[in-house]
Amino acid sequence: MTTLPRPAAALSADEARRIALKAQGFLGAPDRRLGVRGVLRHLGAVQLDTISVLARSHELIPYARLGRVGRRTVEAAYWQDAHAFEYWSHAACILPIEEWPHFAFRRRAYRGRPHWNHALPDGTYDQVIKQLRDEGPLTATELGGAKRTSEWWDWSGTKVAVERALMYGEVVCVERRGWKRVYDLAERAVPGELLHDELDDTECLRRLVRLAGQSLGVGTRADIADYHRLKGEQVDAVIADSGLVPVEVEGWGKPAWADPAALAAPPRGRHRTTLLSPFDSLVWDRARTERIFGFTHRLEAYVPKPKRVHGYYAMPVLAGGRLVGRVDPAREAGGILVARQVTLDGPKAVPAVAEALVEAASWVDCTTVRVERVDAPELREPLMKEVTRSLIAALR
Repeated sequence: MTTLPRPAAALSADEARRIALKAQGFLGAPDRRLGVRGVLRHLGAVQLDTISVLARSHELIPYARLGRVGRRTVEAAYWQDAHAFEYWSHAACILPIEEWPHFAFRRRAYRGRPHWNHALPDGTYDQVIKQLRDEGPLTATELGGAKRTSEWWDWSGTKVAVERALMYGEVVCVERRGWKRVYDLAERAVPGELLHDELDDTECLRRLVRLAGQSLGVGTRADIADYHRLKGEQVDAVIADSGLVPVEVEGWGKPAWADPAALAAPPRGRHRTTLLSPFDSLVWDRARTERIFGFTHRLEAYVPKPKRVHGYYAMPVLAGGRLVGRVDPAREAGGILVARQVTLDGPKAVPAVAEALVEAASWVDCTTVRVERVDAPELREPLMKEVTRSLIAALR
């Protein structure tokens, strides 16, 4: 039986919520001088996803923290000057290039796998590496084709080889071009001082646990493990030496750890009002979101339409440090942002949801907002009045 250390501090549920908001970049004025790259370094991981409604999730993450940053600016900030790389973290994520050494443990694990789901013809791996060396950076299509048939997972030998090389760390995804990965040799794409697997597994895990704790502000063992998809026992093995401190959080019912810097600087400042990507690290962990915000969040894009409750791509609305509703958005020709379905946490949420809708519309070059359905019908008219008022104010 493991004896847990005595908590260094006791936090109220509200204090823990505010610490989490600050750690995730939603409380206090953002440092705009650091921009998108600052957001990436602060979070440590920005999840990628194929779905694009307002924009792709990796674009929505900095928007939610910085406001109307240009979408081309976002892409350039991620990929130019060898600033970031894509790898398996919480899921497929954009990661700061400084974290390359920390994932040596995962690269070693992939290299040690005894089998793969896809067969690889003899010589294909070496041929892909040679082609990248001679011609790269290249997409899988440019390497010779990504698929054998139209079936989603029916990859060509070339695609299997380059993805395997990516997991091994011999190849890096250096950008997305039309959502296709662009591959290059790690020896070219990763700065020399970072291109090594010298850290042993324990040190990799210790650093990732510390960084996850800093990005969360405060979290349980499961929260910290989930951030970079570590195993609970991996967290247990290193958390005592991670620099995080044990804390007790009112109502959590489980041991927690916090970033000591977060405890030393009580969170203050303005709260951001914004739509959130369902893949935002503030809400990507469903259990944590329910514990901190009392808000049940589920992506319904893969739920059959008749069974959806809040919509295909329901985006939580953050305002005043709370999650106050959901918007399922779409865009139509003519510069129209459509709120196909809106869920409001009571009348007080109306101004915040209207503000979030209008700002998001402006960001994606829409000049009109149309609300189709509000779960509480009596709030539809007040919401439309607030949207109209916000649109007029934005034009002044």
